[in-house]
Amino acid sequence: MKYSSEVEAMCPLAKGAYHGPAPIPQEGKWTQVKEITDISGLTHGVGWCAPQQGTCKLTLNVKEGVIQEALVETVGCSGMTHSAAMASEILVGKTILEALNTDLVCDAINTAMRELFLQIAYGRTQTAFSEDGLPIGAGLEDLGKGLRSQVGTTYATLAKGPRYLELAEGYITKVAIDENDTIIGYKFVHLGKMMEMIAGGMDANEALEKASGQYGRVDDAVKLIDPRHE
Repeated sequence: MKYSSEVEAMCPLAKGAYHGPAPIPQEGKWTQVKEITDISGLTHGVGWCAPQQGTCKLTLNVKEGVIQEALVETVGCSGMTHSAAMASEILVGKTILEALNTDLVCDAINTAMRELFLQIAYGRTQTAFSEDGLPIGAGLEDLGKGLRSQVGTTYATLAKGPRYLELAEGYITKVAIDENDTIIGYKFVHLGKMMEMIAGGMDANEALEKASGQYGRVDDAVKLIDPRHE
């Protein structure tokens, strides 16, 4: 250790009481985090790239400092999906400090990791007050039936108004319109459920029918339109 001449010339003084870092809530306990291995928790973070063309939602389940589970969800950029594939391989098995200092291929994913690290390090995880946290695999519960991300896609112009393309229920096939040309409901297909049925051996047309549903006052509609072509 090298010291400047000014420091070398100083007389030593004793340090006062040391109380350690402030404890943070982690998985039902209050923990004084001194090492990276002291950190545990499941939480989410979001990130964006420099041109803000795309965004990433990152979910990590950390046990004793090591990432045991990672869910990478991206939207808005085709290249991000391939970056997410690589990030899912990169993240697991690393400590959160390693992951923070690792190129996760896409800047939106890197930013999500940064934001998520702050939540974890400051005791703001989703499992802060959950005893023993959540088991590995809990991240998949965010995806629901068919393991598909919750996606909402709507589009609108001043001249032609709104178009619902995909909502939480699924892929929108028809939009219900009343006599005032106002949206009063929609028909949808839950693609996750449909693909599970097809994988189980069901005929595709039957699976499509069983995975279809409607929301709102569809039966009162004056007309149904295809939001992608009408």
